[in-house]
Amino acid sequence: MSDPTELDITDAASALAAGDFRAEDLLQAYLARIAQYEDDLNCFITLLAEPALTEARAADDRRARGEALSPLDGIPIALKDNIDVADVPTSNGMARLRTPARDAAVTDRLRQAGAVILGKLNMHEGALGATSNNPHHGPVHNPWRHGFTPGGSSGGSGAAVAARLCAGALGTDTMGSVRLPASYCGVAGLKATYGLISTRGVVPLSYGLDHVGPICRSSRDLSLMLALLAGHDPESTESVHPHRALRAKGMSLEGLRFAVPLDTAAAPCAAGIWEDFQGHVASLQRQGALLVDLRFANQDCTTTRRAGLLISEAEAGHALEAELSASPGDFSDEFAKNLEYGRNAPAHRLVAAQRHLQAAGHQVRKLFDDVDLLLLPTAPQAAFAHADPVPVNQADFTQWANHAGCPALTLPCGLSPDGMPLGLQLIGPQRADGRLLAMAELIAPLLPKLPPPHL
Repeated sequence: MSDPTELDITDAASALAAGDFRAEDLLQAYLARIAQYEDDLNCFITLLAEPALTEARAADDRRARGEALSPLDGIPIALKDNIDVADVPTSNGMARLRTPARDAAVTDRLRQAGAVILGKLNMHEGALGATSNNPHHGPVHNPWRHGFTPGGSSGGSGAAVAARLCAGALGTDTMGSVRLPASYCGVAGLKATYGLISTRGVVPLSYGLDHVGPICRSSRDLSLMLALLAGHDPESTESVHPHRALRAKGMSLEGLRFAVPLDTAAAPCAAGIWEDFQGHVASLQRQGALLVDLRFANQDCTTTRRAGLLISEAEAGHALEAELSASPGDFSDEFAKNLEYGRNAPAHRLVAAQRHLQAAGHQVRKLFDDVDLLLLPTAPQAAFAHADPVPVNQADFTQWANHAGCPALTLPCGLSPDGMPLGLQLIGPQRADGRLLAMAELIAPLLPKLPPPHL
């Protein structure tokens, strides 16, 4: 049997259904890679090897009886450590936070689908940052280059998928924290329409900007995962009914209208990023897609980003107030200061920031009156060394979809001049997630296929 970890989720599910290997075999292959590479990468905070083995054997028993629960039955999935798994510590990237008695909504959906929960993944402390250089659990290393960031805040999720330590992973995305690590690590990541995937049982950073999303190795895996994760949660205040959100009628690149709503004047890029992106724009046009000359009315990335950070600090400060008061030693000094800053911000500043984000979201949604798709680089830079200064502009391209509540995804699209992965970001209208994923399926074959990282 060839190495089953080389398969994406879609092919692994087909192989399990065909009897090419068992779920236990698949799990053991991933555990072998974890044993070989985890010490160098530091993706996991908690590895659930024994419970996962029990779940894999149960999946094999169901399949033998012809009772597989879903295509995901028996597939090993890992979760960012701000997502609750019952009776397993949730650190939120801190020294400790809580041991929940109940699964998060997304964890429950994975269980109902038969997924094997492989463990809890390292992350940027409190999900408030994009390097995953964690002061409590150590830095996560990018599989493409040791000592480099995998991005964040879902850095363990991006790195684990790219290194084939799990078949897929869940992360959270407040201003880009699924798409940035997916881009930096050369894999695919999705932030769905706001409320389409429940955030119940996920430690809040920003109530109005947080999303849960899958990180996988292909756009078709994202579609499979979204179909299982999306659904109304009556216990969640932001949850929406999928209705037609997952539908996608015959899509074609011929006549597809798309816009590039920012340029390098608004969001300066590192060398090679914009040039690579322009090549993909030209490729779409050669397929018959129509580039429409539309821009965001307000292109001030910096003010918008700062408004999002202030709201996140204030809302996280509220969500973690009791823990910060009772156990301040569980927080790094930097994280604690950020939360205090948000909690102490005057009301007029918070109102101004919230109004700014509402206007930013409105201008994004309004562009879809005239186009089907917004196209941007995922990040203004590729992954950088943990020892380097952290760029302040990492989320300048990703933040807009969160403010608008629109679905957005990233696809691996090439390498930087320094040989690190780059991402192409697609943004679609609210509740058109299925159409966005269908567009991604058409665009993915036009993009360079990246080799696996050399571990």
